[in-house]
Amino acid sequence: MLTNLAKLSVTRGVSQTVTNALKPAAVGAAKADSKTASAAGQIPVGTVTSGSTLPRGNIRVISGVTGATQIRFAHTDIQTPDFSDYRREQVKRPNARNDSADDRAAFTYLLVGGAAVSTAYVAKSLVSTFISSMSASADVLAMSKIEIKLGDIPEGKSMTFKWRGKPLFIRHRTAQEIESEQSVAVATLRDPQNDAERVQKPEWLVVIGVCTHLGCVPIANAGDFGGYYCPCHGSHYDASGRIRKGPAPLNLEVPYYEFPQEGLLVVG
Repeated sequence: MLTNLAKLSVTRGVSQTVTNALKPAAVGAAKADSKTASAAGQIPVGTVTSGSTLPRGNIRVISGVTGATQIRFAHTDIQTPDFSDYRREQVKRPNARNDSADDRAAFTYLLVGGAAVSTAYVAKSLVSTFISSMSASADVLAMSKIEIKLGDIPEGKSMTFKWRGKPLFIRHRTAQEIESEQSVAVATLRDPQNDAERVQKPEWLVVIGVCTHLGCVPIANAGDFGGYYCPCHGSHYDASGRIRKGPAPLNLEVPYYEFPQEGLLVVG
């Protein structure tokens, strides 16, 4: 048995060579022992035989003329993309000069700018068409205007009309009311506005009758300032529709209106 182990040790020493730690060990063709060979001529795999083919101890690297010491896992045959089909003829040559760079850049900028302007114009047309389709039709706009004969409103009175589903207050102010509202100090107002900014003609006040606090309808010719009073939360407006007292933050809204002729008022 000792003789067999000695033979295996000698065989392992002369038949195995380790030239690179990155490569598996090269196993030489060792001479089979006649006592361990099977009938088919194959060496049975066991603890002794498999152990004799594996390297033992520290791995040594031998560097020499005929010994490989490194392996490259990279290659230099990378396929780079070719953009020759997209390049201009004058810049395909490697020795082309850079004198025409500004001209070529200007052409590119002009092309991109023209495309951007065209796209913006088309987008603007589409958006305008889409928005105009949601606007009110001509018959609805015609109903949004009302004509009021001012001769039906006596001086010192305020009348209520319905306009776009909201109450509309039209007040025929007296000379005393006009003088009183024009003399109010604007700095003392919560929402400072001169009386001249809220009326086109001093004797006519046109406001929307919706309280700017929570949307209640004020009462005309009431309140501490003789204009309008909101019974919901106690907001007081003067004869110019300006908030003077109470929780309302803003003055009564003044709609668009005009006087197309004497004695006729058109709102809207």
